[in-house]
Amino acid sequence: MSTDFQASREALGARLRELRAGTGLNGNAFAARLSWPASKVSRLQNGKQTPSAADLEAWATAAERPEVLAELKARLSGLDTTYRSWRRQLAAGHRPRQDEGIAETSVTSHIRGVEVVRVPGLFQTPDYARHLFEQNAEFRQTPRDVEAAVRARVQRQEALYDPDKRFEFLIYEPALHARTSPVPVHAAQLDRLMGVIGLHTVNLGVIPLGARLRRVPSHGFWIYDRRLVIVETINTEMWLEDAPTIELYERSWEWLTESAVYGERAQRLIGRVRATLTAL
Repeated sequence: MSTDFQASREALGARLRELRAGTGLNGNAFAARLSWPASKVSRLQNGKQTPSAADLEAWATAAERPEVLAELKARLSGLDTTYRSWRRQLAAGHRPRQDEGIAETSVTSHIRGVEVVRVPGLFQTPDYARHLFEQNAEFRQTPRDVEAAVRARVQRQEALYDPDKRFEFLIYEPALHARTSPVPVHAAQLDRLMGVIGLHTVNLGVIPLGARLRRVPSHGFWIYDRRLVIVETINTEMWLEDAPTIELYERSWEWLTESAVYGERAQRLIGRVRATLTAL
């Protein structure tokens, strides 16, 4: 399913392709003129990557069309902050959005995330994810492609074993207690989290309820490299790409890390929460 954001990015990419074609150069030759990898030119032309303002300036110069720079920047500004309704995104079910998550993860080398009320999707067990998708489909009254969505979420987790990627996540302790599934499923999910802490590509921290906070973790967010922040609300998902906003979220991330515990301390905290489940 195409989204407003992706449709706009593809339209910008088509415009860049048109400008490149106007030079008579193919993609490889144009990339050489820019001193860029050919793969970058391909991704930008096909709407697979969002250009920076500097990228657009370089493109306009290489295309010998400096007069189009203002137009290109105007198109880019329309992508800077995109509010995408869940009703539209999930019109065909959850699987298309999960596929988009796989695509974004594949082109990202460093993902940082904060979750306040749930376990991050990258670390969810199939059963835990299944309950979340079922509840969300019922709440939003969207098609129930639950099993397809679960398979896609598990497929995305394959990136955790890519040695060229890095995942840093913070979980606020209430997310460990929030029960969206039966006790055995929730217990298995907490076991999975304790195991994730041992992965070389993952740095998972937990912010204890009693920790001194420099900033309250008001909502969850994910930072993809230093190019994109994704924030979910009840009715929309925000894709934020302007530099000042990304810097703000990075500051929030850095302040929250000051309150987190890691390694064995995080495992012990998760273990204490799991122990309370056996008494229920």
